[in-house]
Amino acid sequence: MTEQPLPQSAVTANPAYTPWLTRVLAFLIDYIPYGIILGIGYAVQATGNATIGAAVLMLSTVIGLAYLLWNYGYKQGTTGSSIGKSVMKFKVVSEATGQPIGFGMSVVRQLAHILDGIICYLGFLLPLIDAKRQTIADKVIKTVCVPVS
Repeated sequence: MTEQPLPQSAVTANPAYTPWLTRVLAFLIDYIPYGIILGIGYAVQATGNATIGAAVLMLSTVIGLAYLLWNYGYKQGTTGSSIGKSVMKFKVVSEATGQPIGFGMSVVRQLAHILDGIICYLGFLLPLIDAKRQTIADKVIKTVCVPVS
């Protein structure tokens, strides 16, 4: 008799949670394009032409925010993985359903990370000691980070 795999839709089917260092590396990968976009804006602004510099900086800020909204809202919300999470092979899912949390809740989750930084960024270190490796934002939104195969 062959053993049937557990359904992948439930988080209980995958009790292994993503390690903290993997999450940190995904964060860094996610913010590299944003940093480059803003860096271009600041570099052009530093050239001396105030009008063009201000316009390019404003444009790069808008493009950077659009990138973050796409990466963390649309991409992560619909697939469970941002660019960095895809590279590091894990996803953010609802603790209850095991499914991606959708655009709106993914944006809210990113905003909830403000809570992680309130007290000396301790919320970002919480996954080091938490059984489900959750940040405060994960606990509030009821999400977990799980490896993908």
